Amino acid sequence: MYPGIRSRLLVAVLCLAVALPSTAREPHAPTIGQQREAVLFWPQAQREAQFRRMYRRFPSDRAAHGTHVHALPPGRPLTLGEGVLARYMGPRHIAGVMVLQHGRVRLQRYALGFGPAQRWESFSVAKSVTSTLLGIALQRGDIHGMDDTLGTYIPELRDSAYADVTVQQLLTMTSGVHWNEDYADAKSDVAQMYLGACVDGQAHVLSYLAKQPRQWPAGTHWNYNTAETDLLGILVQRATHRSLVAYLSQTIWKPYGMASDAYWIKDECDGSDTGGSGLSATLGDYARLGQFMLDGGRIAGRPVVARAWLDGALRRQENVDEPGRGYGYLWWTDSDGSYAAIGIFGQLVYVDPSRQLVIAQVGAWPHATSDALMAARREFVAAVKHAVDAQPEKSTR
Repeated sequence: MYPGIRSRLLVAVLCLAVALPSTAREPHAPTIGQQREAVLFWPQAQREAQFRRMYRRFPSDRAAHGTHVHALPPGRPLTLGEGVLARYMGPRHIAGVMVLQHGRVRLQRYALGFGPAQRWESFSVAKSVTSTLLGIALQRGDIHGMDDTLGTYIPELRDSAYADVTVQQLLTMTSGVHWNEDYADAKSDVAQMYLGACVDGQAHVLSYLAKQPRQWPAGTHWNYNTAETDLLGILVQRATHRSLVAYLSQTIWKPYGMASDAYWIKDECDGSDTGGSGLSATLGDYARLGQFMLDGGRIAGRPVVARAWLDGALRRQENVDEPGRGYGYLWWTDSDGSYAAIGIFGQLVYVDPSRQLVIAQVGAWPHATSDALMAARREFVAAVKHAVDAQPEKSTR
């Protein structure tokens, strides 16, 4: 995430985990949700060792890849300057960086014992993938329109404040439903939503959100809600009658040509894939995901993502407290036309259409985020842009 919005959201996530010890003192094993929150407190060595095997540590579903592989041929090697990459990656515990231009690999570097065949946890990059799957569901007719109401797809919400919230309002986090973002308060909504017992076999987030009251008219107020991205995942799964990984495999992973299987962590209550986080993939496949977006959501020349979704997802829908930056449909946007999927601890899929550029990064930052870490990543992206401008890769298209 970007600064400003980042300081509110990611500190909030950390505070959520602070509320967990009172539950952890109870004489029963921590729930899966509690264990996932505890990840935020892992020491550095554990992060570096475990982010590459989250799909083995937690119950997960597999998104199978196919026999066709979208090639990433080598391009003109990109030079960033003496020691620039090492100075960037080392202190920030970056596990891998890949830069594509015109679909060719111009830079690739691995560290921390991580390699091309291993997968890495994406954290909130998964939100952007879930949103993209909704765009595909819209194109395929599994979701009829952006003005459809959530109650249409999730009957459990028909007597709740979410009943008449539209798909677009969910994507832009303008539902208007009350949500307490005060994470200094252990009784706030986000500090409580995963801690309760499973109710009627429903996902934690669904049973919790169904009780929330309305605070603003829908569509009038932007309020970041960490639960609504999981709700979006439930919507996609209900509308398509498939798990997120099954839909991901069918619509992107196999037809576009990802090289390896991906995995998605499941909710402990209903077994649904959690749309807001939990996706693990290889660095190369994260780069291919960025290339898929750069290709306009097309496979073999055919659009697979709805035009209405693309028009809204990759341009600013809501302002954030950072000049020139905004929020689309769970993709973060810049005024220069670039956009990104961003996750805590250093995960990134960055797309710059003007340069035909994709930057994929995975890491285990020493903190979930900080001003210094975010500034360093911005500087690295700027350094890559400067380098590709000075050392252009010719397009063969």
